[in-house]
Formats: sequence, structure tokens, C-alpha cells
Amino acid sequence: MKEDFLKYQAQTSPYPLGMEVSHADGSYIYDTQGKKYLDFVAGVSAIPLGHCNKRVNDAIKDQLDKYSHVMVYGEYAQSPAVEYCKLLVKHLPATLDKVYLVNSGTEATEGALKLARRVTGRSQLISCYNAYHGNTMGSMSVMGFEERKQIFRPLIPDVDFITFNNESDLEKITEKTAGVILESIQGGAGFIQPENGFLRNVRERCTEVGAIMIVDEIQPGFGRTGKLFGFENYDAIPDVIIIGKGMGGGMPVGGFVASSAMMDLLSHDPKLGHITTFGGHPVIAAACLATLREITETALMPEALQKETLIRSLLVHPLITEIRGKGLMLAAMTPTPDITDKVILRCQDKGLILFWLLFEGRAIRITPPLTISEDEIREGCAILLETLDEINNG
Repeated sequence: MKEDFLKYQAQTSPYPLGMEVSHADGSYIYDTQGKKYLDFVAGVSAIPLGHCNKRVNDAIKDQLDKYSHVMVYGEYAQSPAVEYCKLLVKHLPATLDKVYLVNSGTEATEGALKLARRVTGRSQLISCYNAYHGNTMGSMSVMGFEERKQIFRPLIPDVDFITFNNESDLEKITEKTAGVILESIQGGAGFIQPENGFLRNVRERCTEVGAIMIVDEIQPGFGRTGKLFGFENYDAIPDVIIIGKGMGGGMPVGGFVASSAMMDLLSHDPKLGHITTFGGHPVIAAACLATLREITETALMPEALQKETLIRSLLVHPLITEIRGKGLMLAAMTPTPDITDKVILRCQDKGLILFWLLFEGRAIRITPPLTISEDEIREGCAILLETLDEINNG
């Protein structure tokens, strides 16, 4: 299978890990040789309830027996999507009361950027250096990492960048700015949290100049930081949030949420301001609904903070210089990218799945399912510490 994988399926890097997957269950993935791997990555934060969660799987199977795709998004009322949007809005601030369902996080970013321009009539967009919001042309335009996008230029014009947590840069946000997009916790940059009220200060500046504040919750969202959404930790309510990843419990999905007054502008002048064939797909929406119910009806969110405390207490080692992030969105930092590479590859050989971050080569991603047990955390951390010892001892 690996040979055919490399021959027929387009790759994203020269050296994919290439594990041949047989099945997965709970916090574990199994390869075709029967080897068991403890998953500390959760599909890059996309599987909050673990693999093959019964509640999610049952919802998918039940919906498949009723109907699958019947009409393009926004034309027919379909119970899974309606119920999902209703429940999501119930858990959000009053100003975030209408949801547009799409197919992925990057499409959600595209929709949110278009909405900011539609609402304000302005063109300028402001993002952060080292930001990541997806990889389509519009999303790439607000990616703050030139090395990854230079070859694809020209991208969309009138985009400027500020430094995350740099208060003085907020002067770049002016009456010409349509929207400011930023992550509630910077992901690819190294799981960097806002400091000194930075999100709140961005909120105030956007209100002052009439710009739309867009917060990307694709990775921090759905309980990973101990709150349903990351922005709830930082005393700032955005105009628009972008969602994806963990939203679908392992199924491909995205969305953006704003006020009804703003969102309704996409329906006229021109109509079809944003359209999608498969957004709101009933089977996917059923998975989303089951996932949201499980996260909000259980203790998974406060437990994420308890599990963070456990991980931090266990991962004390000379080669771990810092642990960044919040809840179960953590990055263990090593002194060099070379050490990080060795750790991730050797741990996979030992049956522990870790991964990299996009732009910060020293970071070891630790984003397990929210459902991971304390015993499983101890098991994984023991493997990681053993590997660090081996590297440290030459």
C-alpha cells in the first residue's frame, strides 16, 4: 500500500511518514502489521472525541439511512444542519447568531474575508506574521510566512501584517481596514497565546475604526483550551469566528459565524455572495451535532485543563525548554529543530505519534483527543521522556 500511496496519491512533502493504517479506536491507531500507536496528535487537532467515537459514528450511520446530499447549501431546510447551527449559537455570545457551514477551514477563511469586505465596503485586510489560516489563494494571502507563498504570487492585494502581541502595530489598523484576522492562539507559529490583553486591544481598535475583527478558532476551538472557543479565555468577542478541524469529530467541515445583520448581506447585492455545493452536508452536520453535544454535555472541557497540568508536571527534561499553549493544545519546545525531528521520528518507532508545527521547527505538537485518559497521558509522556534521554545521552 505504501508504494501505491507514493505512486498515485499527490504528496505534500518529500518524506511523508507513510504509516499504513489498518484501523483506529479511542486514543490508538493500528498499522497493517498490527502495531499499536498512542495518538498524541488527533489528526492535527481534528478528532476531539478520539477515533471511532460511538456517538459520532451512530449519528453518521443514522443519517446515512435517512438521506445524504439532496441540494446545494442554503436552499432546503435539513434537520442536522439546522439543529447544529441552533445549538452552536446557543453556546456563543449574542452577537454571533448566524452560521455559514462550508467544507473546510480554509473555505471558512475565504468566506470570512469576503464578508469583511462586503460589510465595510473596504478592501484592506490585516493579518499577523507567522499566521496560518489555510492554503487556498485568499487564505494564503493572509498567511504570514513568505517562504511558503512567494512562488504562488501574485495573491490578493491590499494585505498588511502586524506582529502578534505587539501593541504598537495596532496603529496599522485604520479607517481603510476591512478586516483584521488573527488566531486566538497562534498555531503554526508555535502555540503562542495572546499577552497583556492583546486580543481585547485588537477588539477595541477594530471598534474604533469600524473594522471587522475575525478570530480563527479552527485549531483552538471545540474545547481544546478548556473553553468551547479560545477567544473566551481572553476577554474579547470578535465580529466573526472561523471554525473547522475538531468541529466534525473527524469529518471534513468548516464554518464561519457572525451576526445575522452581517451574514444576511451575503444573500443580496449580489445574491449568492458565497455559495457551496456540499457545505452543510447532512451526514457531516450529524457528526458535528453529535460532537458538539458530547463536548458541551460532559466534563471534557474542564478536564482538558486538568490534563494540561498533568502533562506539564510530567514533561520536565533538560531538552524541553518550554511548554507553550493551553489545555490540550500544547507544544513542547526543544533547543533545535534537529532535536525535534529526532524526537518525533523515534517516538513513532516506539509507538507514540507526535508531529510538527508549520513554522516553528523546535516545537513538538501535543494535541491528543480530549478523551485521552490520564493513564494514556502517562504512557505517552514516558515514551517521550525515554526518547529525550536517549538523545541527550548521545
